[in-house]
Amino acid sequence: MVSNIKMLLTFFFLMFFVTPSTSIDSFGMNQSIRDGETLVSAGGSFVLGFFSPGTSTNRYLGVFYKDASGNQTVMWVANREKPLQNKSGILKFNENGTLQLFSGTTNTSVWSSNISTKDLNSNSSTAQLLDSGNLIVKSSDDGSKILWQSFDFPGDVLMPGMKIGLNLVTGLDRYLSTWKSADDPARGDYSIKFDPRGYPQIIQMKGVVLNAREGSWNGLYFTGYPYLVQNNMFRRDFFFNGEEMYYKSEILDGSSYRINRMMPSGIWQTTTWTGQGRGQVKTTTSGGLEDCDNFAFCGSNSVCNMVDNDAACECLKGYVPKFPEQWNVSHWSNGCVRKTASKCDITDGFSKYINMKLPDTSSSWFDKTMNLEECQRSCLKNCSCTAYANLDIRNGGTGCLLWFDHLIDMRQFNQMGQDLFIKVPSSELANEHGNMKKKNVAIVVAGVIIFGLIICAGIVLIKYPGLARNIWKNKQRQVDIDLPIFDFSVLAKATDNFSSNKKLGEGGFGPVYKGTLINGQELAVKRLSKKSGQGSEEFKNEVALIAKLQHRNLVKLLGCCIQGGEKILIYEFMPNKSLDHVVFGDQVEANTNKVAGTYGYISPEYAVHGQFSEKSDVFSYGVIVLELLSGKRNRDFSDSENYHNLLGHAWRLWTEEKPLELLDEVLRENCNPSEVIRCIQVGLLCVQQRPEDRPNMSLVVLMLNGEKMLPKPNFPGFYIDGGVQLQADSSSPNNTLFSANQISITILEAR
Repeated sequence: MVSNIKMLLTFFFLMFFVTPSTSIDSFGMNQSIRDGETLVSAGGSFVLGFFSPGTSTNRYLGVFYKDASGNQTVMWVANREKPLQNKSGILKFNENGTLQLFSGTTNTSVWSSNISTKDLNSNSSTAQLLDSGNLIVKSSDDGSKILWQSFDFPGDVLMPGMKIGLNLVTGLDRYLSTWKSADDPARGDYSIKFDPRGYPQIIQMKGVVLNAREGSWNGLYFTGYPYLVQNNMFRRDFFFNGEEMYYKSEILDGSSYRINRMMPSGIWQTTTWTGQGRGQVKTTTSGGLEDCDNFAFCGSNSVCNMVDNDAACECLKGYVPKFPEQWNVSHWSNGCVRKTASKCDITDGFSKYINMKLPDTSSSWFDKTMNLEECQRSCLKNCSCTAYANLDIRNGGTGCLLWFDHLIDMRQFNQMGQDLFIKVPSSELANEHGNMKKKNVAIVVAGVIIFGLIICAGIVLIKYPGLARNIWKNKQRQVDIDLPIFDFSVLAKATDNFSSNKKLGEGGFGPVYKGTLINGQELAVKRLSKKSGQGSEEFKNEVALIAKLQHRNLVKLLGCCIQGGEKILIYEFMPNKSLDHVVFGDQVEANTNKVAGTYGYISPEYAVHGQFSEKSDVFSYGVIVLELLSGKRNRDFSDSENYHNLLGHAWRLWTEEKPLELLDEVLRENCNPSEVIRCIQVGLLCVQQRPEDRPNMSLVVLMLNGEKMLPKPNFPGFYIDGGVQLQADSSSPNNTLFSANQISITILEAR
């Protein structure tokens, strides 16, 4: 019995001395941490120990955050570039007092705290894990002197109290860098750091390329992220003097803890622990960079805006696109240049832009003592100065920030953001002020005129109701054309008097010619056949309708000509020709006399009743799908036995369960049958006789990309069965036709 008690006491005695080495928050020169043992901060929230990330079997030494439920999140990794191959790792001090990680198998060092020898005093170092998650090495002789700390060597996580920035005296650069993957903590593609040139700013790098820019600090936030303002839970600070520049955040609410992690893909993930014991975890991930966030997306001297999730660029006042032809097709990266060369005129002024992300500050100049008026005067005196802004926007604004030459990477937000003042030539300011004055006068005059017209109209309606009805009917028949009207002589000269050498081909209305204006602009000139049944008013209505369909993915209608018996349409010139030319480089268009469209592609409801809608567009798309699959034109296809066009032929093969016979021989030999059958079915759904039976284009995309069962198609438009042609029946209550005011952005007339 006594022997057992002695053994038990001996066990507890050993446990008493062994346990502290794996659970206390610090250790000294003659102690160590082995794989399987841990160091725990005094408050219990942070743990130092070994781990294997993801599916990897490699071993790393890291610091973890431990929440109330016991889950651990990696915050920092020591040997991220040199993993251990097994569980033989040992963390201990060498004889000089430097903290090192050894491989027990090879007895080689894989990581070191790299403490300068001048700061070391042999046998005096202690390692401690603080409640902030910071692993430090300090001198035992002077406990307040930190010799080394993990916060100076961040990984992919920005922790509260951690600095991101530069020590200008020692050259220490503290920056974040992503992991290569969830299984490999080695440095990945993306990093976040300070650019110390000009006025400091935070930048995001992808490799050695500047990928995005969070911007400069204005006292409340970095100008690229104005929504990240101070709140009651966190405080954000930027510190900058002759010795250091850094950013850090602090937690104000002790019941919460939050970190920001940069994922291997470059996007940000924020994790917040709240509640008692910080047991409630919430993780949110950013949606990645918007186009306007990409560095210099709009080139120089241009402002980026996000409109309906799409980016759009606009030149600054006094600037024009460097390459207009690229700008018109949304290729903005070359930016804008001055309309006129700078004359360094003291009468130059400034145009105010609000809610701005300030331009790249890497070549800027700043002064913390100037006010905004002094800043403006400094910019006016310097010929190279192009813009100015407050350095700090708190308390009405203080300090001065000046830019020179090109302004790069600007964005305008819907709200928040900072004021930026762009230098503008006096001539531009005069135009701007003059236009504003004219606009104000015009508004007043227009208001008086409109009021007078309303009174007159009211009198007419009351006193002469019959006359009013006639006037209204006449007005309904007329549509103004808001397009340039070309003179016939100009077009004749541009096309060498409509020379056959300039002829590009035959369109739906007649021949199309290539024209070149005096300024070198190339045009496609469509000269309508004089046999066309359209009158002038009908032609005007048609042109006005086409003008409404302007879209960057369509050939642009530049203007028209109505002179004498001529009716001419002027389009932008397509040097690479159209899809129709590529699919069919040896078949000639047939002329039409009445309908604005190409036979074979126009829908039944438009051909018969002149009713046009989005579903008319879908019909045309379906025809193209079936043409691409078969390698044959719809209007040229002839089935003498059944009187079928291509659509009828496809429908017959579908109903006879022989759809693959529709395919062109080349496709038939090299295709996935299930994918092709799905395409045929989508094509037939698009060309159904009744508009309401056809899917819309967004649904077509889902149908083509999805795997779900599709609805069965009904017979197609213009289908002939037994000698009877089926047409759109507007009298049927179940066959609702679409009116012209439901037009989609598409090609109405053959271009």
